[in-house]
Amino acid sequence: MGGISLLLAACHKKSVPAAKPEEKKQTTIAAKPKPSVVKTPVPSVIVVNDKVARKSVDGRLYYDLEGKRYWKNYQDGKYYLYHKSMHTNDAFRPAKL
Repeated sequence: MGGISLLLAACHKKSVPAAKPEEKKQTTIAAKPKPSVVKTPVPSVIVVNDKVARKSVDGRLYYDLEGKRYWKNYQDGKYYLYHKSMHTNDAFRPAKL
């Protein structure tokens, strides 16, 4: 019976941890700088050898560079970044033989 009374007495005691003084949070933590992203400028006109260019279904030449598509201007031989006005411009259509 002595063990049970000791157990009851131990459970009866309330143990409250001592209050800790509030710790100050560090407010001077240096924020990690975000890595800078270098964006490559996209040229609007490039010069490409026609041997490396691809031919579309309608016979026009194009060249893909870094996810951008360039179409050949048959009047000056340069490749221009795609624009919707190229569909109606005769300079971007090959001459019919």
